[in-house]
Amino acid sequence: METILSINNLTKKFGSITAVQDLSFSINKGNVYGILGPNGSGKSTTLGIVLNVVNKTSGDFSWFNGTVSTHNALKKVGAIIERPNFYPYMTAIQNLKLVCKIKGVDISKIEEKLKIVNLWDRRHSKFQTFSLGMKQRLAIASALLNDPEILILDEPTNGLDPQGIHQIRQIIKDIAAGGTTILLASHLLDEVEKVCSHVVVLRHGVKLYSGRVDEMISSHGFFELKCNDQETLVNYLNNNDVISKVKIEGDLITAFLNEPIDATTFNQMLFKENIALSHLVKRKESLEEQFLQLTDQQSN
Repeated sequence: METILSINNLTKKFGSITAVQDLSFSINKGNVYGILGPNGSGKSTTLGIVLNVVNKTSGDFSWFNGTVSTHNALKKVGAIIERPNFYPYMTAIQNLKLVCKIKGVDISKIEEKLKIVNLWDRRHSKFQTFSLGMKQRLAIASALLNDPEILILDEPTNGLDPQGIHQIRQIIKDIAAGGTTILLASHLLDEVEKVCSHVVVLRHGVKLYSGRVDEMISSHGFFELKCNDQETLVNYLNNNDVISKVKIEGDLITAFLNEPIDATTFNQMLFKENIALSHLVKRKESLEEQFLQLTDQQSN
């Protein structure tokens, strides 16, 4: 599989602050990658380094298997790492014609790209009349004008209303379905879970996880349990190999599974031990729960 971007032991320090620490991961063609982490985790710094707008302290990165220079590689990259910046008194199509001139792209591309982001009907509207979501969609159209092999987006849905968020996420999925590789930075777990195939989790500039999203959330799930005799239930769970961890919050017990088991079988096991449940629900761990476990492990 063709490697679009390789990052090797990348470190960036701002004075005494280490924004990115010894970071390594690769991006392969045709996937949607998320760099996930809270604000200050090093996401934007990492994107800035590979786009040559931030100087690295140490480590290295290479585009397209190292076959081209960074300068030439960036001609194959579309990126939005800041707020959309267009001329307010110019229309959408006028702004994109200007971008085409700067990028050396034929203006015939404009119609196709505006249709991808659902703005063709507003092509003659001035930029200043656009909502925040429309401005972001125009920025995506602009980044697509050179038919990039990879599209890089930094917090693409930040500040948008629910409708705007839904539209941007759908556009990202559509672009990816057309074969464009996408790398997006986000602090939203929900966004990564819904949009990305792969994720790199960062905290304080340190990589906690790198791999497929579905593998990160491929645990066997957990049971939510309630019982009048909580102490007996907890003792049983703590001594059962099927259970990896037990969490108690008030009268609700959460039992995380080491192996697959259905609710009926589990209930029968407990019944044989004379443990009667008043509540039993099986759930799948979300990316959020996995993320919290990762960050808990790192802070311990």
